[in-house]
Formats: sequence, structure tokens, C-alpha cells
Amino acid sequence: MSFPKHFLWGGATAANQLEGGWQEGGRGPSIDDALPGGKQRLNIVADPNFDWTIDPSKYTYPNHEGIDFFHHYKQDIALFAEMGFKCYRFSIAWSRLFPQGTEENANENGLAFYDDVIDTCLEHHIEPVITLSHYELPLNLAINFGGWKNKELITFFKRFADTVIERWGNKVKYFLTFNEINSAAHFPVLSQGMVGDTPKKAVFQAWHNQFVASAYAVQTARRVNPEIQMGNMILYATSYAYNANPVNQLANLQHNQDFNFFCADVQVRGEYPAYTHRYLAEFGLTEADLDRTPEELALLKEYHVDFLSFSYYMSSATEITGETKDTVAGNLMGGVKNPYLKASDWGWQIDPTGLRIALNELYDRYQVPVFVVENGLGAHDKVEADGRIFDSYRIDYLREHLKAIEGALEDGVPVMGYTPWGCIDLVSASTGEMSKRYGFIYVDLDDEGKGSGARSRKESFAWYQRVIATNGANLSSDDLDY
Repeated sequence: MSFPKHFLWGGATAANQLEGGWQEGGRGPSIDDALPGGKQRLNIVADPNFDWTIDPSKYTYPNHEGIDFFHHYKQDIALFAEMGFKCYRFSIAWSRLFPQGTEENANENGLAFYDDVIDTCLEHHIEPVITLSHYELPLNLAINFGGWKNKELITFFKRFADTVIERWGNKVKYFLTFNEINSAAHFPVLSQGMVGDTPKKAVFQAWHNQFVASAYAVQTARRVNPEIQMGNMILYATSYAYNANPVNQLANLQHNQDFNFFCADVQVRGEYPAYTHRYLAEFGLTEADLDRTPEELALLKEYHVDFLSFSYYMSSATEITGETKDTVAGNLMGGVKNPYLKASDWGWQIDPTGLRIALNELYDRYQVPVFVVENGLGAHDKVEADGRIFDSYRIDYLREHLKAIEGALEDGVPVMGYTPWGCIDLVSASTGEMSKRYGFIYVDLDDEGKGSGARSRKESFAWYQRVIATNGANLSSDDLDY
């Protein structure tokens, strides 16, 4: 078999998109709770005048209820186990443990909830893969502290991370620090919790503060349990020069450095890359503009991560000469249309080969194990009269990406595992919709949050179950028991 014996097959979710119970058990509001629902949600909150007041008379808030995993986690994890999951990537809602983010002691009700989630996973022989921060900054830290540009957040995060790792570090082997940390290059609201006008200097300072906070989390893990594996997590979009024009080739090289590699260079290699000064200069900044101490830089060097994880949904193309004006949508960022690729229902370009390229690029650069922790197809699903959901388009998408991983393994890349995004339907981060579905498990809720919430297995459920049972040896969808 081409997939390793202990390959981590599973799925991925985030607390803010499925948990619900946003005011239960002492939980405080997170920045995501203030995101309105609907296709314009990111445009609405990108307006510097948006005041981040939660106003149900003006907006809907699908994240407040999600799919009510808060009350259905045992049922949902049992379904993951039925598929054969070896691991389940989920996040801890920071504001469920520290409602305002500033408390000295964690909320016991929140701790008890995650105690049970983790224990339920382990009872089903599912390894938890925990993301510490997945677009879930306590709203208080965004509104009253200015988000991650404020160095005080390092202290608050360290208390949160210490609590999580000390409590569960002898049960949980895999942790990720910050979800899609590099996404702040395009949208700093979600990953850095910075509201209002956000100059680039603030983004770079916020990154540095997150790098330091991540290093502290690694330090704590080393102390608590040397067996813990700590990873970072980036949004990776394989990028091609649009053509052979050397101008586009250079622009693509620099795009890769600035977006795909910058954060990982610091978190994996433990130091700022040589091109940092060129990257800062593009915004009229120098390294002297950042508040960085020798002690912090030494911490980054000593406590870098053990592995690199990333999301992969699409690739992009770089064209700066004006030769084409055709553009496409994407994961928090759009780009130039690649004429060789098809797109999803939401306009994201589908490029399985780009995943094999990504895995090779990342391993060649960092020489640490890599983990595909998000990948999937957001699509409209139709429920048939008999209740079944035939989603061959999702199976086709995932199959081709698994073939790409198989190819990378043959190339010698040590791929740890694969956790497709939204293994159960959840609220879309970019549009706040339920109709943009990724899951193997259908959840009966519409974009207004109406429906029974009942769970049902899609055709892809049976397919992925067989994929895992054969350790990837059978990727066919023929003769499925569905």
C-alpha cells in the first residue's frame, strides 16, 4: 500500500463554525460571533466603520448555533468513528475557556466540555488534533485591546495555551498553534482579530506577536510531554507564473515568499528569512519599525514547530503585466484565472496536481513532516426523495487530491495525514452559509438556520469509509454500499 501504515485519516472542523452554544456554559463572545451571516459578511466587517456590535435586529448570526455540536458531539464523533477516522482535527474556543480572554483562571464548565469531547474521541480510538486558535479570538481582546498587534495578547494566549496543553497534553499528541496564520496578508480580521483600519505595520507586528506566542506554546509542550508534536498551520495556494515572461516569474517567486512561505519560515526555521527586509520595504517599513526583542528572537529560534500543516483548496496564478484581466474567487483571496483549470460552485479553481507540487515545495524547503489538515469541495447538495445524497462530484474531487498525496509520498515526502475540511456540514467561514456544504455527513439546516438538524450519511461517507478501511488502496467509488 502506498499510504503509510499509521497514516492519520480523519476530518477537520472549527469550533466557531459548528459548535453553537455561544452563550452556554459561561462562554463569552468571540470575534466570529460578531460576523453577520450572508455572502457579504467579509465585505461588511472589512469596512473600518463596522462597530462589531452584535445586533440581531440588523443581521443574522448563523455561527451562534452552528450545527449545535455542543449538544450533539457524542453522536457526531460516533459517526466519525463509523467512517473509521484515525484522527479528528478540531479547535478549542478560546472564549469558552476564558470568556473575556483576560481572566486568571479558566472556566470550569468549558474545561469539562472539552474533557468530554477529547475522552469521547479517545473512546472511539480517534486521535484528537487540536488547533489552539482558529479564528476565535475573544471579542473583548479585539475591541478593547486591538487584537494581536497588542503585545499583551502574548500573555493572554500563553495562559490559554498553557491551560490547554497542561490539561490535555498527556492525552493529546498533536497540536496546531494558529490556523491559516498567513491569511492576515489579505484579511487580518479573522486570524489577527484586528478591527477598524489596519495598516501593514500592525499586521507585521501582530504576526511577530503570534510567532512569539506560538513559541511559548511549543515551550510548554516540551515541558509537559516530550511526546507532543506541535505544528503550525498555513493557508497554501500553489502559485504559478501566468506565462514565461521573466517579470511574471520574478513576481511569482516574491508572491510565494511573501504569502506561502513567510510565516512558515519563521515558525519552522525559527528565524526571519533574508527577504524580510524586501517584503517590509514594499510597504515603506523596515525591521526597526517592529517591536522585537533579542529575547523573543532567541525564543523563536529554540522553540520552532515539529511539523508543518496546511490547508489546500486551490492554486493561483501571478500576472502583473496586464496581459489578462480575467479573475476568479478563492479562499480569502482571488486571483488571475488559470485557463487550464475548472472551478467549484463558488469559483475556486480545482487543481489536484497543485497539491502534489505544494507537498514537494514545502518538504523541500523545510525538511519536516507535512500534514494536509484542510482540503475539500464546497458544493450544493441535493437530498433525494428517499433521503439519500449522491455527491459523486465531492468523491471525484477528494479522490484526485488523494492521488496527488499518493504521488507526493512516492516522491519521498513524509505526509502525516489527511483531514478533509468540514467532514460534517457546518457554517461557511467566508459566506456564513450552510448551503456551501463540504461534509460526508449532511446536516438538515438551511442558510437561515431552519431545519431539524438531523444528520444523514452522504454517498461520500460510504466512499471515505472504504478509503480508510483499505488505507487508501481503494479510491474507487464503484459498488459502494450506499
